[in-house]
Amino acid sequence: MGFKKDFVWGTATASYQVEGGAYEGGRGWTVWDDFCRVPGKVFSGHHGDVAADHYHRLEEDVKLMKELGHKAYRFSIAWSRIYPEGFGEVNPAGLAFYERLIDLLNGHGIEPYVTLFHWDLPWGLYARGGWQNPESVEHFAKYCETFAAHMGEKVTYYITFNEPQCFIGLGHVTGEHAPGNLMSKKAVLEMAHNVLLAHGQGVRSLRKVAPHAKIGYAPTSNGHYPATDCPEDIDAARQANMDILPNPGNFMWNIPWWSDPIVLGRYPEEGVELYKDIMPKIGPDDMEIISTPIDFYCQNIYNGHPIKADGKGGFEYVPRDEGYPRSGNGWPVTPEALYWGPKFLYERYKLPFFISENGTATADVLAVDGKVHDMDRIDFLHRYLRCLKQLVEDGIPVEGYFLWSYLDNFEWAKGYNDRFGIVYVDYKTYERIPKDSAYWYKEVIESNGENL
Repeated sequence: MGFKKDFVWGTATASYQVEGGAYEGGRGWTVWDDFCRVPGKVFSGHHGDVAADHYHRLEEDVKLMKELGHKAYRFSIAWSRIYPEGFGEVNPAGLAFYERLIDLLNGHGIEPYVTLFHWDLPWGLYARGGWQNPESVEHFAKYCETFAAHMGEKVTYYITFNEPQCFIGLGHVTGEHAPGNLMSKKAVLEMAHNVLLAHGQGVRSLRKVAPHAKIGYAPTSNGHYPATDCPEDIDAARQANMDILPNPGNFMWNIPWWSDPIVLGRYPEEGVELYKDIMPKIGPDDMEIISTPIDFYCQNIYNGHPIKADGKGGFEYVPRDEGYPRSGNGWPVTPEALYWGPKFLYERYKLPFFISENGTATADVLAVDGKVHDMDRIDFLHRYLRCLKQLVEDGIPVEGYFLWSYLDNFEWAKGYNDRFGIVYVDYKTYERIPKDSAYWYKEVIESNGENL
């Protein structure tokens, strides 16, 4: 027993992180274009004007995906390529660009998984209040409808939003990501509600013009895990994963506020009590719109923390071991997160489940033999995927896994300092060089994980 025969093995990227072509094809300015021009916000003043130059290298990149055995490719659409201001007149050149990519993928037998929003909000919408402006809900729904209607049956799988915890929480609570505009808790909760409404209206727009489509949603979280196998610690870890305030420094970094309304049709009770004096105004149909049924649930999971029972019916974080393993960018390496995180999420939401992002940054260098020997990444992926395989064998129906990332790319505030790709990008020549991990992952795909 192991992964099911039609398990989806893929890689993932995002538009601003790989495309480049920032001033081509009618693309409009975005909050990330602007944020990168604020001194001190992005490592070494890096920006995504060229990124990995995917905009000019579609044929090369899709052909290489095929050679590396990928079954699926999760990528995002730059909203500002379709509507340069986020609203108004549609840009045919933007639709043509993505149609060409989708045709290439389909022609090579690679299933497109389209994410409609991965953080790069059009500047025209931000100038009108961004996600705090309720009009953004309808603009997002119109954008979804336009894109899906144009693509027709060429695309089956859509994901509305990627990681609202980040573009709202890091964008407006901590300020470390675009647009970097710190807002009050009341304002942030209003923005979050509008994002959830936009998701629901987006799902409805997709259903209207693409009734064949399968639609999902991709938030993020830590995958906390029990310090021991005793039932009390497992229950404690379950609580920790669903804590409404796991990070006091970023109150938007949690699972229930972003997923309970979509899947369960209600905000978590403890959150409503906590924010009772600053809750956003909720219209009579809002929760019905937000909870418009989706077909699958995704989660981006990279790491977690060991948890134990506190002896009082609650939980506490167990200090990490001295010298605990860390990735190239300092993140803890915790393979258990890919077992317990999805397990607790499936128990709560009971939807077909995808790992929509998982991977690691390592200190990749081009060796004297002209190759990239990223053994740390292979070890990371092997450990994590073994835990995911064990989860499947224990009866949790996982549909697929998307490795972050296909290409080295612009890693947001870290610029080009962090390399997450299984394909090395030479940022002087933009040559693509598959790393050892790319060939290792190909063997995983070919064996459907039997070699793990």
